[in-house]
Amino acid sequence: MRNIAKEANLSLGALRHDFPSQESLLAYAMNLVKERAGLRIAAIAAQDLPPKDKVLGMLLEIVPTDEQTRAEMEVWFVFTAYHNHKRDNFDAHHDGISGLIRHILEQLNRLGLLKQEVQMDLEADKLYALVDGLAMHALFDPQRLDKERVTRVLESYLFSIGRFPE
Repeated sequence: MRNIAKEANLSLGALRHDFPSQESLLAYAMNLVKERAGLRIAAIAAQDLPPKDKVLGMLLEIVPTDEQTRAEMEVWFVFTAYHNHKRDNFDAHHDGISGLIRHILEQLNRLGLLKQEVQMDLEADKLYALVDGLAMHALFDPQRLDKERVTRVLESYLFSIGRFPE
């Protein structure tokens, strides 16, 4: 809390007035991250784009490939680590990413863009794991996993499960 107050140019007392605990500050930061990412994802979903491009755009809002998404992912990791150790009833799906991934796959399936042999539950878990892994590695090694590389990895995965018109 002291470091955050110093960074924000606030006294510790002023920070504690709005955020009486570290948990309340983390919850606020995580909600802000979810709200901002959600707005960007909704804007992409509302665009008239080919389905593959729309899906890629939405997934790229989750994986840290620029300054804003890296900062958001740092908040996500801190929040997740904190709550994983502080609560017995921790829900790893609190961030909405799992639900978004399932929704994306359901939409692709409704559009007839998934290969017939795709097992939805398995693919949802695989894509969730892929996004999580990419997020972690892109955060800690952004030179190796830059936006272009992350995009290529996600495209490769999507082509492995889907039938997208060129």
